[in-house]
Amino acid sequence: MKHVIITYTVKPEYVEDNVRLIRAVFGELNAKEPGGLRYTSLRAEGGRFFHIVERAEGSPEFTEFEAFRAFQMDFVERCLIRPEVSRVAVVGSYAKMQDVP
Repeated sequence: MKHVIITYTVKPEYVEDNVRLIRAVFGELNAKEPGGLRYTSLRAEGGRFFHIVERAEGSPEFTEFEAFRAFQMDFVERCLIRPEVSRVAVVGSYAKMQDVP
């Protein structure tokens, strides 16, 4: 299992666009239900985003999903602070986060 956290900040005028594009990724993932993949996205104040990905060997890459490719299209233009990608190890986990409308 690979675990990654991606953090970045988008420009204020792009926060809602970024949220819309992320929700589209979740829509496609929910429709296709790919195995071996867990994904959480969090938004903080100031346009800061966190993406937590758990991916099993052999599971689909995000680039295989149309909604993710759409998310990436103008990503650099939306960013105020470019992404930082960190490989992490799970120390513990309890329950599952729930979607917020």
